[in-house]
Amino acid sequence: MQLTNVLLVGAGGALGAVCRYAISGIPSTTLFPWQTFCINILGSFCIGIFLALFKNAILQPSVYIFLAVGVCGGFTTFSSFSAESLTLLQKGNYGWFALYTGLSVVLGLLATFAGLQIIPSKN
Repeated sequence: MQLTNVLLVGAGGALGAVCRYAISGIPSTTLFPWQTFCINILGSFCIGIFLALFKNAILQPSVYIFLAVGVCGGFTTFSSFSAESLTLLQKGNYGWFALYTGLSVVLGLLATFAGLQIIPSKN
């Protein structure tokens, strides 16, 4: 593990975490955790774009590490997703739990796929 890569991940992670914190502070009027949901979908979409750029040798490895591992890793919130999902279950909000977990997983996968499709493959 190179020190340069560790610093890139740390800097990107700090940036991603600050962005996540800013978005998570937006007030919500429902039990559905919209902020975390939107963060996960946007982060999934962005990591798909970064992966496509990296696979096509458009992004250098160090830039990919900063953006995908650092920024997206600090920005996306699947640990928060898990905690919020469990809270919905524990409070008996089964409908919101099903909607939140189902949409997060399905739309997260679709957003990553969409991000990959934006950059045409060189192969």
